[in-house]
Amino acid sequence: MSSADMPADVGLLAPGRAGSPVEAATGDHGFLQAMLDAEAALTRAQAELGLAPAGAADAVTAAARAERFDARSLALRARGGGNPVIPLVADLTAAVPSAADHIHRGATSQDILDSALMLVAARARRLILADLDRAAATLAKLAAAHRDTPMPGRTLTQHAVPTTFGLKAAGWRHLVLDARDRLAGVLLPAQLGGAAGTLAAFGEQALPLSARYARQLGLAEPLLPWHVLRMPVADLGAALALVGGALGKIAADVLVLSRTEIAEVTEGTGGGSSAMPHKSNPVRATLIAATARRLPQLAAVLLGSMAAEDERPAGAWHAEWETLREALRLVGGAAHDAAWMASELQVADYRMRAHLELTEGLIVSERLVAAFEPLVGRTEARSLLTRASRAAATAGLGLDEALEEDPALAGLLAPKQLRDLLDPTGYLGAAAPLTDRALRRGPIHHHDYSEDLP
Repeated sequence: MSSADMPADVGLLAPGRAGSPVEAATGDHGFLQAMLDAEAALTRAQAELGLAPAGAADAVTAAARAERFDARSLALRARGGGNPVIPLVADLTAAVPSAADHIHRGATSQDILDSALMLVAARARRLILADLDRAAATLAKLAAAHRDTPMPGRTLTQHAVPTTFGLKAAGWRHLVLDARDRLAGVLLPAQLGGAAGTLAAFGEQALPLSARYARQLGLAEPLLPWHVLRMPVADLGAALALVGGALGKIAADVLVLSRTEIAEVTEGTGGGSSAMPHKSNPVRATLIAATARRLPQLAAVLLGSMAAEDERPAGAWHAEWETLREALRLVGGAAHDAAWMASELQVADYRMRAHLELTEGLIVSERLVAAFEPLVGRTEARSLLTRASRAAATAGLGLDEALEEDPALAGLLAPKQLRDLLDPTGYLGAAAPLTDRALRRGPIHHHDYSEDLP
């Protein structure tokens, strides 16, 4: 296939989502199928209430297959009315002339496109949640395996106090579960309001039809038509941004810990370099980090679209389509990469242990303040330890040597007691029980409306 024959967007500049399960679910074919599914569901729902013949519902459902329609032609003709539903209805009607009176009856373009957006989001969400669950399960194993693996805790780029890799991995999992639960809890409703949100064309059957339409799609039934009540889209956008931020935190840690000078973790199958044969780059973490930087801006567009005027808006609604799709794609790719990254992550516990000794005792200065406090008072202990720590750093001494040379501190502690206090592996606080507590947490299970389908 020549480049001229290829689709316009094959993900050349989007390696984060290229090849991910969500990419296919959110492609033009996926959106076209969702719009057709929405049209077919509407006809079926009307048939259930006697508003359309059963044969018409069967015919429309049989014809509503994306491969039978030209997406590019629909896109070009969409410029005439501002959305792709208008030409799609014309093509679907031409494909099923026997059911022409029962296609799109009583609906408006926004009903179909909004329902399609929610349908695509629901399908993509299942894939994203599966990858997030896979990542969380792997991180739980990492946390349990390294429950007692000591490593330097770092704050503001510097060694702080010792921690464990188990607690770090448990924190990563906690974020993944928080984000997963938020995304899983977003309500994805069908949309059916008619021309101005009154369902006027359906008469007394309006409310029953709305319920049956939502059930046909496997989406939630909304309390009201939400043409200009855009909370569902904004809430979804915010949840997707939270997922990106949670995964971005993990990626940021992996990127730091993968540095040559640190090398406490490595991606199992890192990426190569076009110029340097020796490199094994943390590619998955890199792609996730890129996603985390883009999602807040996409969420901002969706939040801004809540300011939608009248009973159906001009521009605010239209701004959501590509924005939401890109957010779904980015998160889908990031979740897929995160699951793989977690499953292949290599932990160099021996480097973590060695790095605890880099500051020659300074990493446990907080512990020594507590030890000297009963002897000289807390304020004085802190002042003296600060002085000794600076002297050690300036002169290139170990903290034990600096303490021995400080007349105010020398000899206050027995040599063995001082050696024990300077062992960083003995100052891990509640890292282990915190890890255990975090691992007892599981995901929240929300209702999946698609399970209600017959």
